Amino acid sequence: MSLLKKSCAELVGTAALLCTVIGSGIMAENLAGGNVAIALLANTLATVFALYVLIEILGAQSGAHFNPAVSAVMLWRKELPAHYFLPYVLAQLLGAVLGAWLANAMFDLSVLQFSSKLRGGSGQWLAEAVATAGLVFVILRAPAGRASTLVACYIGAAYWFTASTSFANPAAVFGRMFSNSFAGIAPASALPFVVAQLFGAGLALLLHAALGERASAASEQAS
Repeated sequence: MSLLKKSCAELVGTAALLCTVIGSGIMAENLAGGNVAIALLANTLATVFALYVLIEILGAQSGAHFNPAVSAVMLWRKELPAHYFLPYVLAQLLGAVLGAWLANAMFDLSVLQFSSKLRGGSGQWLAEAVATAGLVFVILRAPAGRASTLVACYIGAAYWFTASTSFANPAAVFGRMFSNSFAGIAPASALPFVVAQLFGAGLALLLHAALGERASAASEQAS
């Protein structure tokens, strides 16, 4: 399968994921009547369902990374050819922006906007490191054919046990900057989140190496 087709799968998958995250956040905020817990629950459920579906339908084509941190880990493990890495990341970032714009447009909001929602502090940065470490660890340890279920379940849980609501994805951070909504993040808050995520991905690699490869490990479907 050509690199172009694989990159297109990454673009489409990341766009759909960000459209789901942001769109469900907007819908939840509109319907929850100010109840943040209900809004977060709705946002979580939509993300979990969409993530499972996207990994299932695109995993065989591109690996369903949808996440530059995951692509970097696969590059480090030599499971992603070096010349695939930059096209994958560019496709993921472009897809994230397109997904945000699509969500904005569907809810009759200004397509071109930036979030003003500041997110930061040591607790949230630690939460992003934990969230990303957990995500990558699940991907690396998932039995063959089980990644879609395990990743979706993990992200659903991490929405609630992390202080940051588990972005766990530099592309998600990038896309969420373009929506001033429940799911947004201000550009000024983005860089520390990404640094924490990359740190967490590195920790997951170390932990996985310390435990040893699974006998049935197959990280071919990753997100």
